[in-house]
Amino acid sequence: MKDTDTLSRSELLQLIADRDEQLAVKNDQLAAKDHQLALKDDLILKVQQQRDDWEQAYLKLWQQRFAARSERYIASPDQLRIDFGNTPDAIDAAAGLAEAVEEADLIPAHHRRKPKKKRDDSLPASLPRYEVVADVTEEQKQCDTHGEKTLLPEAMWDKTETLELTPPSLKVRVTKYPKYACPAEPLCGITSAERPPAIVQGNKYDASVAAEIINAKFGYHMPVNRQQDWFAGNGWTPGRSTLLNILSGCAVLLIPLLEFFKKTVQQDSVIGCDDTGVTLLYPKNIPKLNPDNPKERRIAEVFSKALENNKPSINAKMWAYRGVTVKLNVFDFTVSRHRDGPELFFADYAGTLMGDCWHGFESIAVHSAGSIMRAACVAHARRKIRESTAFPAERRQWMEWFGELYDIEDRARNVSAGERLLLRQSESRAIWERMREWLAEARTRTTNVILPKSDFGRALQYVRNHFMELTRYIDDASIPIDSNETEQLMKQIALGRKNWLFSGSVAGGERSAGFFTLVSSAIRNDLDVWRYVKDVLEQLLSGSTDYTALLPWNWGAAHPESIRQYRIEERTDRAERKSQKRATRRNPPDRQ
Repeated sequence: MKDTDTLSRSELLQLIADRDEQLAVKNDQLAAKDHQLALKDDLILKVQQQRDDWEQAYLKLWQQRFAARSERYIASPDQLRIDFGNTPDAIDAAAGLAEAVEEADLIPAHHRRKPKKKRDDSLPASLPRYEVVADVTEEQKQCDTHGEKTLLPEAMWDKTETLELTPPSLKVRVTKYPKYACPAEPLCGITSAERPPAIVQGNKYDASVAAEIINAKFGYHMPVNRQQDWFAGNGWTPGRSTLLNILSGCAVLLIPLLEFFKKTVQQDSVIGCDDTGVTLLYPKNIPKLNPDNPKERRIAEVFSKALENNKPSINAKMWAYRGVTVKLNVFDFTVSRHRDGPELFFADYAGTLMGDCWHGFESIAVHSAGSIMRAACVAHARRKIRESTAFPAERRQWMEWFGELYDIEDRARNVSAGERLLLRQSESRAIWERMREWLAEARTRTTNVILPKSDFGRALQYVRNHFMELTRYIDDASIPIDSNETEQLMKQIALGRKNWLFSGSVAGGERSAGFFTLVSSAIRNDLDVWRYVKDVLEQLLSGSTDYTALLPWNWGAAHPESIRQYRIEERTDRAERKSQKRATRRNPPDRQ
């Protein structure tokens, strides 16, 4: 190679061009290697993210499989408190340990358990009684040394009471209708007593039988095929079609009363709403439906789509509307979860709609032009936080905040509306403000960043999106903190669904909704369901239109003997125990 001093200008330019070309090739090679390294880094990040996702999924599955199923949360797991769970054996063990600690005088007086009420196991005095004398053997009547023993006065005898059961008895009432004729004038014809209205033609089945069928299916969740066996054991073997005909006749009779129930609950200032699925068998030949009726139009659309996709059944919906202060539970049946069901129910409503954050509720509120306010369920937000697995320290902080909110609600349960409102505004609002500040700070983090796609990040976004609806209860004492009591109504549908499996038609689903309305409202008011339904049917058969008197609480006031007092006592005791456990768990002695 020549010395650069002897090279010509053209040769120098060529040399520089060659060097530039070599450098460009090396740069391309370096860029390719950098790209490969970047791809490897991306792959490593993806693998790490996948590993984290699998770890979170594993933790969530472990939590679902082995963690306690209740939603209670122990705020500080460092208190050396053992969560025994909810099994009977664990409850007995926990109770035994608590009694031992209490006997050792290790718990301050204000944290000691209240003594349990003694359970009265005596049989009700109202039950009929008959006496029998136990057989005494001849050997027991004799004394080995003095001969026959003397019978002591009856007042000194021992007595025991044993409860016996006789299966319900059926009997047939034969009604005779006298006939009168005019001997002097045959054209007068024959007169007789008027036949009373009947559930089914011929007045063959009394309201008591119909009430038993309704209560068995919608109170005790017994399908008609099992009822057939039950009645057969009592001497009458009805066909299943007979039982269904009786139910159909009752459904027609109850229409005006159920419509009155619906209008009554719509007068409440706060209504909770929830839904659950019901399998519906649909006809393969779609009947002619009225396109001007929005509900029938939706039925036609859903049926046509199911038939087009060759589906064997439809996932229909049973809706529940629960008045917060009006003690009625109104059910409705629709063929889908589109908002046409709730939209029709809330068409003329003015008040607060309480439920989850389903977009259909939001749409109903928007289209109401301000007459409907939407309140969201805090338990839904808490549940999403609780079920998350990422960021355990932050999750614990949020669960402690929710615990404080529910502790405030526990103290506000048995006070006046004014005191409840003051308590919420003075204490609950401050906690929600801390939550708001925390959410704002979390978005500006540069370290320990909460990924929006993590389960905890999605739970926080749920709170952000519905913060106004979640906090609406603070400014209205009539709004509950959650819609748990409305959600619990879905258990009544789920228990029945497990037994009768499906609804055979839209009309059958609508009839079921009506019967659930009647039975569930009676249960909510602690009534003897059979007696209530029987009297309602008899009143309607007699032509009564005094529907106000048939409202469950009014009927219960007129029939106090049909109120299940033991249910009221159980609910009161359960609330007291729950409040005491919450106070003990969240306010240990070291915080006093």
